[in-house]
Amino acid sequence: MKQSSVRKQLIIQFTFSVIILAFAAFISAKVYFRIDLTTEKRYTLSVETKTILKNLDDIVYVKVYLDGDLPVGFKKLRNSIRETLDEFRIYGKENVQYQFVNPSENTDPKIRNKQYADIYSKGLKPINIQAKDKEGGASEKTIFPGAIISYKGLEIPISLLKNNVALSAEENLNNSMQGVEYELIKAIFNISNKNVEKIAFLEGHGELNEMEVGDVTRELSNSYQVDRGTIENDMHILDQYKAVIIAKPTKPFSEKDKYVLDQYLMHGGKLIWFVSSVNVNTDSLANGATFGFINDLQIDDQLFTYGIRLNPNLVQDIQCNALPVNTSPTNSQPKWMPAPWLYYPLISPLVDHPISRNLDMIWARYASEIDTVGGNNTTKKTCILRTSRFSKTVSAPLYINLQDIKRTPKQTEFNKPNMPIAILVEGKFQSVFRNRLIKNILQGAETNFAAESAPTKMVVVSDGNMLANDVRVTAKGPMVSALGYDKFTRQTFGNKDFVVNIVNYLTDETNLMSLRSKELKLRILDKPRILEERVKWQIINTLLPVVLIVLFGLYYNYWRKKKYAN
Repeated sequence: MKQSSVRKQLIIQFTFSVIILAFAAFISAKVYFRIDLTTEKRYTLSVETKTILKNLDDIVYVKVYLDGDLPVGFKKLRNSIRETLDEFRIYGKENVQYQFVNPSENTDPKIRNKQYADIYSKGLKPINIQAKDKEGGASEKTIFPGAIISYKGLEIPISLLKNNVALSAEENLNNSMQGVEYELIKAIFNISNKNVEKIAFLEGHGELNEMEVGDVTRELSNSYQVDRGTIENDMHILDQYKAVIIAKPTKPFSEKDKYVLDQYLMHGGKLIWFVSSVNVNTDSLANGATFGFINDLQIDDQLFTYGIRLNPNLVQDIQCNALPVNTSPTNSQPKWMPAPWLYYPLISPLVDHPISRNLDMIWARYASEIDTVGGNNTTKKTCILRTSRFSKTVSAPLYINLQDIKRTPKQTEFNKPNMPIAILVEGKFQSVFRNRLIKNILQGAETNFAAESAPTKMVVVSDGNMLANDVRVTAKGPMVSALGYDKFTRQTFGNKDFVVNIVNYLTDETNLMSLRSKELKLRILDKPRILEERVKWQIINTLLPVVLIVLFGLYYNYWRKKKYAN
């Protein structure tokens, strides 16, 4: 009876366990959940990302050109991209597909070079890295740390590697992993979005022409419809645009144009000012000297009302880019050598704002200091670019002599650290025309005047050259260089990403820019300590586990003898 009862009880327990396991399997197949135990929620997608992926109506195909035998750091980046795409597939289902490709897989140099050329023509830029082989040697390898995203016959290239020259390789790779979700979902949203927003470059005040902003225009065209034009006599001409860019004006603004811009801002429009408060003729500098004159645009009162003052000076910074200088004697073959030019500050982007976070250094040319003014509690002002610790200003008008390069700068003279050169203003603005007669300005035109704005945003950058690319004259016609590319140092700075981030931030209604604030903690080993304590930790890691197992075995045998001795 006793054995039968035990057997019956075991059968019941087994049956009950099987039912519980089957029920758990059924629930897990129907209901998806995961628990992210990492401190920074490394594997958790944002709500905005999930929404975009769930609303896809066709297949998005992601081709990642980062595979094969890679250094450890790039393997981590590849794994991070793969993990993110796997997460994308959970919410996008079959509408998210991806493939990892090794562009160097073919051993035939001709075929491999053709593959490189095809990838480059699609918009991905290669980099060369030192890869170690199994025998301990090293060789140079070309990789394309980016992806091509395809949707309904359209393609968008994206770079997935941050390469800030001021940071270490580990920090750059960590920043790249931080930005994987944002870069991928931004491209997917842009390529699948049916409602294309419109932005405009303003003309009519001596602004940069279409070729001089050609590269950033081409980049913005991946996400927006980009127009150009003058205000003329249409009071509502700007109403259709999500943002308006004023790119280095050199001629004064009329009161009518100021009114149109003001009311565009009052009704929720976004303004982006790239304004040089001092005009410098760089062509004259080739002769050894030039002048810097105050750029009177008649907009000081308008910007002052919005809480911004552009000072009539130029910034000098010890952290600066180089300028080519002819060092050969007179009447001899020119010999150009790079020399630091204090008027070309290299700005290290701030890490605490989505616009400037994780960007390469930004190249400014003849920038000015910005002050925030006014006691308006309805707006919030945020500095998004500032100079280094060793900077100062020189007042305009001024004489700029190329011979200044020969003078070694003294740190004690550069006593105005961290000067703002780009300010973001958010909130409710006061109209510059709120206490003024506007009948003469309107001249009979009907308008819905607003003395205070709806909540909106505006960015002011005190360097009009920051979004100007070089234009090369060739036999095939003028060619546009990449924005931020310095043809003398052959280095590309983060200017284009900075401008694009400003536009994205001001027009972002899906809150995707918040993903740029995602931070993965970089846990780098202390290399000097590793070298000093290497033997100690090797002994601990190899012998300690063995010793613990032996001690446990001895104790277990002692315990068994003591328990069963009787």
